[in-house]
Amino acid sequence: MDWRSMGFDGDLISTLHDLIDFTEDAGKHLTSTTSTPSHAYVRDAKAMAKTQADVKESPNSFEYVVDMPGVKPTEVKVQLEDGNVLVVSGERKRVKEREEKEGIKYVRMERRAGKFMRRFVLPENANTDRITARCEDGVVTVMVEKVPPPEPKKPRIIEVMVGSSPSDGTNAGPSSDGAKVGSPSEGAPAVQETQG
Repeated sequence: MDWRSMGFDGDLISTLHDLIDFTEDAGKHLTSTTSTPSHAYVRDAKAMAKTQADVKESPNSFEYVVDMPGVKPTEVKVQLEDGNVLVVSGERKRVKEREEKEGIKYVRMERRAGKFMRRFVLPENANTDRITARCEDGVVTVMVEKVPPPEPKKPRIIEVMVGSSPSDGTNAGPSSDGAKVGSPSEGAPAVQETQG
């Protein structure tokens, strides 16, 4: 929409943007006793609604791709909150001082400026110790490796002894001929002799 055709000039629009930014910043320092959401909460909600993202899953990782046009790589923040919430944020500001000094006025203002933000709850198999991020051409890519699946446990083989148990006092160790003492010879049934 061309605001000048309605009688507004670029200075008025710029002043309104400054006023909105000022009231949002001032609201951060005030405590509210009502149940209305804070300015910061509303600003974050709007930023999350306007920031576009893709999420991809491969066999070994998750990839979060977030559009942040015009945001410098040094202005991008990637954080992990509450142990499993990935937050990607940044802010693009308009350069007002240079424009004011040079007498530049906006005729049309369509490109978005302000805060960009997305929050992602990471899956349980995400390895939060192995997260990398890169920013290229206004696109932030965050790679989160997956925790490798546990290896299946191999069955443990337990040796089966033939004859009397070691707890009854007989010696089940090897004899001089290699056979176990106290155990019957191979193939013979275990028979316990009693004297009477």
